[in-house]
Amino acid sequence: MEYIALKGIVNALIFSVIGVVVLIISYYIIEKITPENTWKEIVQNKNTALAIVFAALIIGISLIISAAIHG
Repeated sequence: MEYIALKGIVNALIFSVIGVVVLIISYYIIEKITPENTWKEIVQNKNTALAIVFAALIIGISLIISAAIHG
């Protein structure tokens, strides 16, 4: 019985790591596609509108990744 619980925990950790890696990869792809350096624009220039759009984009990608992992 303990093996079954351990198997679920290991699966959850593996899928969590895969999800985070896919999210980071998608962030870098979006960063390369956009004409400006988004991180510099958000942090140094305090572009709130870009920060909101980028946050929505990351949340949307996270929802897609979680739905794909969940099945």
